[in-house]
Amino acid sequence: MNDRLLGIHDDALILQERSLKMRAENIANADTPGYKARAMSFDRAMETALQSKSSSAGSAGRLKTEDPRQIGGGGVSSGIREGFSVPDAPALDGNTVDLDKERVGFTQDAVGYQTTLSFLNSRVSGIKKALSGQ
Repeated sequence: MNDRLLGIHDDALILQERSLKMRAENIANADTPGYKARAMSFDRAMETALQSKSSSAGSAGRLKTEDPRQIGGGGVSSGIREGFSVPDAPALDGNTVDLDKERVGFTQDAVGYQTTLSFLNSRVSGIKKALSGQ
């Protein structure tokens, strides 16, 4: 039932949050010697989520989250893989964070997150209005 009400947007929100967290960690460690910047392909992760939803009827195909405190918390879906980003010019100290790319990516992810959240809020508002007979 949740899939019909929210579509893929709930999964998109989870993945966007995960990407934002990863980018924030990369930015925070931009000056840490030897730190390897992590990366995640949002498109591949969404593809995996869609395949999981369509092939897993018993568990409603929900993405599992990293933290048990999150809604629907459990383990990370095995199909969603994080990797390391390859810098154009690695630093002499072994750090692979490209601060400019991370800032741009963070901004893009934040805009996507806000857009998805706005859509979900309007969807929930519409459902509330329908339930109250307005």
